[in-house]
Amino acid sequence: MFELILFVVFAVVALAAAIGVVAQRNVLYSALLLVLNFICLAALYVLMNAQFVAVAQIIVYAGAVMVLFLFTVMLLPGKRIEVAGRRLPGQTPLAILLALALGAVLLLLLGGSLVALGRPAHPAITVGNVQALAEVLFTRYIWAFEATGVLLLVAVAGVVHLLRSGPRPGAPR
Repeated sequence: MFELILFVVFAVVALAAAIGVVAQRNVLYSALLLVLNFICLAALYVLMNAQFVAVAQIIVYAGAVMVLFLFTVMLLPGKRIEVAGRRLPGQTPLAILLALALGAVLLLLLGGSLVALGRPAHPAITVGNVQALAEVLFTRYIWAFEATGVLLLVAVAGVVHLLRSGPRPGAPR
């Protein structure tokens, strides 16, 4: 029962943050609401026992992608960046129609999951998600994993070489 309450809380906050991202006129507030949405999604992944996906969600999206986005927004000229207020003709009726269609699909999915709540659960998983991923990664895909590591090492060495061999400040070109 506690998991259901947490699920509802995180789902409502994620939905409200997603609506805020689209409805917000200030780009920085929109980006911060998107980070809140990513954090709520990571919490939902944890509730689904997908800890690796939750951590990847936080590191990749809420961390790296949002930092890149915020730096880009902050480098743009102007102190306050807002979305233009113009709308396309027919945009509002189409948005209402699509929202109703999405709501109907969500209600159908919710109805199916409520029916599934009465069924017996699957047997317990003995190996965690991270352990299963590591087992596959370091057995079946070990050569691809090692090749990726070597490729990244060569790329870093190439960048260092290019930076050191570039034109020096004050040197003739």
